[in-house]
Amino acid sequence: MLTRLRPLSKSFIFSALLGMGLGSLGNSAQAADVDRDNLMVVLRESIGANEKDDALKPSGIAKAKLPDGKEVELSPAWFEFIGDMHIRFVIDEPTTMRGISSEQLAAFNLSPQEAVKLALANIKRVYGEPTATPWTGGLMAVKGKSPDLNSSYFLDLDFWNALLRKHPEGIVAAVPKRGGLVFASISDVKAVEALRKGVSFLFSSSGSLRVSSALYLFKDGKWSVFQDPLKQ
Repeated sequence: MLTRLRPLSKSFIFSALLGMGLGSLGNSAQAADVDRDNLMVVLRESIGANEKDDALKPSGIAKAKLPDGKEVELSPAWFEFIGDMHIRFVIDEPTTMRGISSEQLAAFNLSPQEAVKLALANIKRVYGEPTATPWTGGLMAVKGKSPDLNSSYFLDLDFWNALLRKHPEGIVAAVPKRGGLVFASISDVKAVEALRKGVSFLFSSSGSLRVSSALYLFKDGKWSVFQDPLKQ
């Protein structure tokens, strides 16, 4: 399956190529251990997608043009997720997050779900546990110590299951941008209606940082699409 994504930026192409053999994951056990400790996961937009379940499906081969016009094929560690989102596995480095290939991810000998758990554990160790604080209109915002990774906490099922014990009726959430993850109990009709009306603006005004234009429902330990993403 080909990815339904916007064109790759030059910076991402270079980081992806570095991660796929031109750079150094390293072949030694020591280097592998370092990268395992720095494996993280991010959410990104899949333009035009509307996946109805939260299964992780490999995105497949992506094609990109280098600045010199040469076309290359990449096999990034990307997985289609739910709604109009996919996940990318990355290596956290001092000044950037380096994309890795599906082959490099496979070298960890982890299923995609296990890799997500490891990546989240690394995020929480380095950037803190997610916290929920009042935002506006009854909505709560989820944050850690790195705004660019706030959206990754959407994948933290332990966090959402803990909230579900307080709100067994279900939780409606939006992930309009990388630094924006907000939610409300589905029983808070006013807050949910505000999300219904406001998510498209929050998404469209986020520029290159946007993630998803849909709303999601967390109930029974899993995510489903609550409001379909915008048609593009």
